[in-house]
Amino acid sequence: MSTATTPAPAAVNTAPEQEHGRTRLLRWWPAAVLALLIVAPWSALPLPGLLDGPVGSPGSLQLLATCLLFGALATGYDLLLGRTGLLSFGHALYFAAGSYATNMFLLEAGLPFAAAAVLGVCFGAALALVLGSVSLRVTGIGFSMVTLAFAQAGSILVSRDPGGLTGGEEGRAAPAELLPSWLVGIDHTANLYWIALAYLVLTLAVVHRAVRSPTGRVWEGIKENERRVEVLGLKPYGFKLTAFVLAGALAAVGGLVHLLLTGGSTPQTTTSDFTLSLLVMVVLGGTGTRWGPMVGGILYTWADHRLGDLAGSGAVADLPAVLRVPLSQPLFLLGVLFVAVVHLLPGGLARLPSRLRRTSEENR
Repeated sequence: MSTATTPAPAAVNTAPEQEHGRTRLLRWWPAAVLALLIVAPWSALPLPGLLDGPVGSPGSLQLLATCLLFGALATGYDLLLGRTGLLSFGHALYFAAGSYATNMFLLEAGLPFAAAAVLGVCFGAALALVLGSVSLRVTGIGFSMVTLAFAQAGSILVSRDPGGLTGGEEGRAAPAELLPSWLVGIDHTANLYWIALAYLVLTLAVVHRAVRSPTGRVWEGIKENERRVEVLGLKPYGFKLTAFVLAGALAAVGGLVHLLLTGGSTPQTTTSDFTLSLLVMVVLGGTGTRWGPMVGGILYTWADHRLGDLAGSGAVADLPAVLRVPLSQPLFLLGVLFVAVVHLLPGGLARLPSRLRRTSEENR
């Protein structure tokens, strides 16, 4: 008598389902982060070491808003550096133009805030169009030097205070009486924070849409091999000017947001050092990536503020001179951080997840 044997059920391969679930999770994480950022002003959660007070306190919101502002500004600057391969040393000029022009339209022309803001951004975009049309007549290091020359000229013009329009080295405060009441005062810091968040979302959306467009694909070709683009019958000059003006317009919007956050226009935003800071932010996060420049801008700005507090703290003051002197210099600490990231993470922070994934696969 023979006994029938029941075959064992085949093992079910769940790897594709797990991979699909992981992909869906990665697809929705930006929306989850955005939701958390939107509700941050209502949070009383303390983050010791990261923020001085609860997340929703005015001081913390001011720092977070500044971080979001520079995350957006670095994302816009990467439209030139990482997407089109244009190394501009004059990007700060258009940021300052948005701030100073809006301020002057308020103070000198007495325009309502909405009209002054629109005209200020239009002025920054028009300035980018005029100066970009000249700068892009040359390529490579020549382009970088021309943009640097324009930036230096703008910085000198602001410091000379022609006609008392710029306030010289002291800058010029925004007229609180001409601004909407919901944008003035420490009680309305949350509104300024949401404006900075809206600017970040706008910049990310514009850059993402532009990069995925046919023009964006031409930008990528220009970055890789401009001569090949010319051989295909396209004129790189017009495409590069489009990227230059779009990045300048986004920077001008950032200048407007900065005017509201700081309550005035400052000459520090006109210097080439300001643009160099943007360059460090982009390289720190990862050039030519979707989220890298934003992360680099946020991290750099946060570190700039927090390391400045650390440098002036009593803990550093009590250290031996051999440690106290370097640690009391925020720029030294930022430089060490930048060198460490560039050395340990080639390609910036945006490449970290893929490097970790590759390492885990190799160790299996």
